Amino acid sequence: MSDIHYEIKRYTASVSIPEYIEHFVDVETFLGACKACPNYNKKWSCPSYDFNVEKYWNQYKNFRLLASQIIFPAEALEKTYTQEELNEILDSVLPKEKQKLSDELLAEESKYPGSISLSAGSCIRCKSCTRAEGKPCRFPDKMRYSIESLGGNVGLTIEKLMGLHLEWMEDNKLPHHFVLVCGLLLP
Repeated sequence: MSDIHYEIKRYTASVSIPEYIEHFVDVETFLGACKACPNYNKKWSCPSYDFNVEKYWNQYKNFRLLASQIIFPAEALEKTYTQEELNEILDSVLPKEKQKLSDELLAEESKYPGSISLSAGSCIRCKSCTRAEGKPCRFPDKMRYSIESLGGNVGLTIEKLMGLHLEWMEDNKLPHHFVLVCGLLLP
């Protein structure tokens, strides 16, 4: 099952931080969503945070967004899957593509002093995060926050800035595509 084929399309967009905050950031709404997630207070990349999220955004001037649209072929879309099969597909496709984006953005950080990347979703570097044990992050130089965890509305972001939309699995079928969204905050 993990040998499912798919195509990747890349999208980019740039926006100033003041414009991004004004049109796409809603810290209260997304913090509420984060509180419902099992990663809340369990991963260093996830809220609650000991810093002011708006101040975090405002340390930067521009935001360069990068999205990978993962497109499945028609034959994969026609199939109905068990939950186990869907989980296997997700576990084989999403982390691999997320890692590619993370590696690319970490390389970009070195080209732009003072920049920092934002991840597509929560950190997956370690099998279990040390935060739940009350210990410091094992890789603080590589751990990155996600756009959503800082109040960014990814669905609205890709719709307005990239002409894309999020899709979800329904009725044990794959969506036409998944979209992983990350970016680089620039000073």
